[in-house]
Amino acid sequence: MFNLTKAFLKEVPTNAEVTDFHEVHGGDINKAYSLTDAQGGRYFLKVQPNSVPSFFQHEADGLKLLGQAARVPKVIALGHVGQDQWLLLEYLNATNYGNQYSLGQDLAKIHSITSPNGQFGFDKDFKAGKTSKINTWQSSWYEFFVKQRLNVLRELLINEGKWNDDQNYKKAIEIFQSLMEKHDSRPSLLHGDFWSGNFMFDADSGQPIFIDPDVYYGDPEFDIGITTVFGGFNQDFYVGYQSTKPFQAGAERRLMFYQLYYLMVHAHLFAGSYIQAYRGKLAQIIQQ
Repeated sequence: MFNLTKAFLKEVPTNAEVTDFHEVHGGDINKAYSLTDAQGGRYFLKVQPNSVPSFFQHEADGLKLLGQAARVPKVIALGHVGQDQWLLLEYLNATNYGNQYSLGQDLAKIHSITSPNGQFGFDKDFKAGKTSKINTWQSSWYEFFVKQRLNVLRELLINEGKWNDDQNYKKAIEIFQSLMEKHDSRPSLLHGDFWSGNFMFDADSGQPIFIDPDVYYGDPEFDIGITTVFGGFNQDFYVGYQSTKPFQAGAERRLMFYQLYYLMVHAHLFAGSYIQAYRGKLAQIIQQ
């Protein structure tokens, strides 16, 4: 059990002494707090208790990269108190409702940033979360996505006793390989976890703000596929995206594999109905 204390806050570089703080709910793995200092300055603090060193470095790096094309919270500092890792961000006056057309446009702008070496992956793995991400560079999106995303999840589900789907899985992978042979896949900067909980809107302007990235360079359709799993994106979002970056022909079928990925992630993390959900998606893929 973690409780934020004034002693902990003395290690966090706010402009003045923190005079008020309270917990903000909504995250699933981190503790989050709103801080106010003696000068009236406000901050957003994330804490991952009893974690590995530099737990938040990947998020900080991701915010910097996304910030080249879209609005993100400014990273003020990150560090640790003992084994408790923290990330200090600017406080944003935000709401859940705003301009989804602009949200789609901004995601397309993010996807216009391409890999520095023309390959799929990232310059470091991310092993601090509940699901480790192997980001070794690959020249093929098929090789990256199957070997370093889907197959990793399959092994986790096998070890957890949640897998009995090898026949359908093998057929699905063969279909994905065939689809990728006909698809122009370019390594673009991805948010990496773009569901409706990972964006907000400025309360005054209604303009989008991107948060909580898990970046790497991959096929842009990956992010789009994730948006279709749990909802929260209206038609304006997709129209806005395609005003800048039109979908390629056949996208609907390819998106099913990224839906499968996200359902497998949730089966690993939460079990329950997500096990049947990913199995249903596998069956749907091979029946198309």
